[in-house]
Amino acid sequence: MTTEHSGLPRGIDHVGVTVPNINVAVRFLEEAFGAVALYRNVTRTKPQKGPETEKILGLPGGTVVIEMCMMALGHGPGIELFEMKGPDQREAARACDWGLQHFAVYVDDIHAACHRFREAGGTLLTEPQGQPSLEAAPGNMFCYGRTPWGMIVELVCTPHQERFNDIAPMDRYQPPPLSSPNKGSDA
Repeated sequence: MTTEHSGLPRGIDHVGVTVPNINVAVRFLEEAFGAVALYRNVTRTKPQKGPETEKILGLPGGTVVIEMCMMALGHGPGIELFEMKGPDQREAARACDWGLQHFAVYVDDIHAACHRFREAGGTLLTEPQGQPSLEAAPGNMFCYGRTPWGMIVELVCTPHQERFNDIAPMDRYQPPPLSSPNKGSDA
């Protein structure tokens, strides 16, 4: 990899959306768009909560991540659905308001990407860490950060997707490898 690409995203990996009822949302995405539920990384029997979860995801104290489901939508980025319960929870923002739950960009070098994120004025919520549960594998890492205007962005690197792709009905999206610019070509 050349240094001019160090820390730059290869594309959007997924967009995170918090919904009031995850099963209703999964069914809607399946029916409306032909989306496919790939896997549930957080379940009702093992929710995520507590100070560490709150810090990693930038959540207010007392918030519980009840369930998460990664969805495939066509051949592009995934949609990561979250059902959460938290204090002072509000309905979704209007389209003209800033931000969304989060979006994720795929990077090859998460440490360089985090450096670029900070240099651009963003704040990391934690340092990069290993992916949990089904997404855990050597080199699979993630980190959440907050943009200068407060929107959450996830930096994600999952070079090893075998564990979850082996159980999912189709492979999770991963952007194609970076290619070198074609210097000196006549095309």
